[in-house]
Amino acid sequence: MRVEHLLARPAQRDPDKTAIVCEGARHSYEWIQEEAERRAGALLEGGLRAGERVAICLDTSVDAVVWLFAVLRAGGAFVFVSPRSPAPRVAAVVDDCDAAAIVSRSGNGRPDVTWRPHGTDVDPDLAALIYTSGSTGTPKGVMLTHGNILFAARAIAEYLGNRPDDVVLSALPISFTYGLSQITTMFLVGGTVVLEKSFAYPRQTLETMRREHVTGLPLVPTMATLLLQQDSSSSLPALRYMTNAAAALAPEKIQRLRARFPGVRLYSMYGLTECQRASFLPPALLDTQPASVGRALPGTDAAVIDDHGREVPAGRVGELVVRGPHVMKGYWKQPAATASALRRRGDGRTWLYTGDLFTRDEDGLLRFVERRDAMIKTRGEKVAPRAVEQVIGQLQGVSEVAVFGVPDEVLGEAVVAVVTVAPGCSMTAAEIRRHCDEQLESFMVPKVVDIRAELPTTHSGKINRLALRSLALQQGVQGVEQNIEQGAAR
Repeated sequence: MRVEHLLARPAQRDPDKTAIVCEGARHSYEWIQEEAERRAGALLEGGLRAGERVAICLDTSVDAVVWLFAVLRAGGAFVFVSPRSPAPRVAAVVDDCDAAAIVSRSGNGRPDVTWRPHGTDVDPDLAALIYTSGSTGTPKGVMLTHGNILFAARAIAEYLGNRPDDVVLSALPISFTYGLSQITTMFLVGGTVVLEKSFAYPRQTLETMRREHVTGLPLVPTMATLLLQQDSSSSLPALRYMTNAAAALAPEKIQRLRARFPGVRLYSMYGLTECQRASFLPPALLDTQPASVGRALPGTDAAVIDDHGREVPAGRVGELVVRGPHVMKGYWKQPAATASALRRRGDGRTWLYTGDLFTRDEDGLLRFVERRDAMIKTRGEKVAPRAVEQVIGQLQGVSEVAVFGVPDEVLGEAVVAVVTVAPGCSMTAAEIRRHCDEQLESFMVPKVVDIRAELPTTHSGKINRLALRSLALQQGVQGVEQNIEQGAAR
């Protein structure tokens, strides 16, 4: 089975069923299938060969979904490139993947295909190249096969209990695996996806959810923050479950979501582009394990290991490694990076080394600690930014927080916290530092607390820590402190 069969099967079974709702228009499985077939024919007539890449430079839309399946139906592999990305990044991705063609909107607003000179590299098993967001380094093309994507779709649909009457509202870019999985899981079961370009206007989105009887809502932390700022009387009677991935939700935010939407199941999940989804926590365990991201997906394995590849005892920090049919084939044209990420352990099997630090409790439940390369080294101690973020997030009125380190002549690295607060809240940097003093070891207390109106985000909805850290480096710690003092004076 190939990924394009996720569309073909419901189109045969229930052709009139609504597959996609986008900008008020409804599109059936039959219509999407016919359009995908027609556009696949145009790609084949243009000379596309099996295994060649097609760059889809379109915003989240029904056109993007149709072209995704058109490329697959023609035997190619799709590569999503956000049209909002800077031109140099778009060019770099298109060149790196050696795209045979680019799909983008022309002057009349319709998608057009532009053919380009390209090489001869082909891989018929390749379904997609998903480029990492680059929040921690240079973006790499993650090679996902048809088997990778199908396995993940089946596993996710199974633990979410997805069914044909499900209606999922997705405000996530389908250029990333969390957004893409909303399409694959719903098409797998013959459900409906309501596509929203963003969650920037949550009141309108909530109205759409009520009108469309949405049963499932995938979130990232920034969306959860906006959702919780809405009128508490907002009701979503059809909503059955919510999910969270991309970045962890603070336990306090989980509690507020559950209080706001009683009876709605909330799934805390952990994933990364290289395997799409690695673990999930059954909602029944949220009461006792609110900070956990659960266990590995059915049919996969996960372990927390030390630098020698040995599993660490319960409660000890180590690197998470995962294994299973969902793990990528490798990084496109980067054999050294692939060899570093996909390694054999003592058991002779190949594991994906995630680069993320985790603990595992006596019951086998996983808990995210921090990205290995995000750890702050200050005063000779190691600080996990997430530990500081959780403490600051306990304060009533804090909406979002990002903690990172910047070079400091005395400390090695200084801990910096950038915070946004709820509308109408008059919290000060001094109050946040006082709270940290009461809750944290002295070396973990931020040297700088910067309160801002909003935090920058990546295209996938994560807080853009790289941008925040770059700005802090440009200003220097003293410059950030000066900005705070000037703001206080005003």
